[in-house]
Amino acid sequence: MRRWPWVVAVALAGWGAARAAGVFRVEVAGQSMAPVLRPGDWLVVTRRGRVRRGSVVVVAHPDRPLDLVKRVRGIPGDRVDGRVLGADEYLVVGDNDAASSDGRGFGPVPRRAIEGLVRARYWPAPGPVR
Repeated sequence: MRRWPWVVAVALAGWGAARAAGVFRVEVAGQSMAPVLRPGDWLVVTRRGRVRRGSVVVVAHPDRPLDLVKRVRGIPGDRVDGRVLGADEYLVVGDNDAASSDGRGFGPVPRRAIEGLVRARYWPAPGPVR
């Protein structure tokens, strides 16, 4: 009896259920998060979850139709560069200052701009993103 068709069917059903629950994947395209994340890394992202200082997130660029992978440096109530972030403001930055277009240039983003939280890198090296 061949079992591989069942394995494929179960895997596809599982991915379909995960997508319906708000799980998606994204590929890293630039050097802004190096050395933690590099171009070609694939990430698992969830739409739900608490955004915390230090979380790695996928965020919509405020001025261009582009998704960015960034780290949350400031959350509502934090003092950043002499300014207190508002109730719905998050400062997102890249780990690699020299190669990052981020909140240091375009400012804080609202919570609705944060599309999801990065949970794991699954390609090429699996594991949690820290």
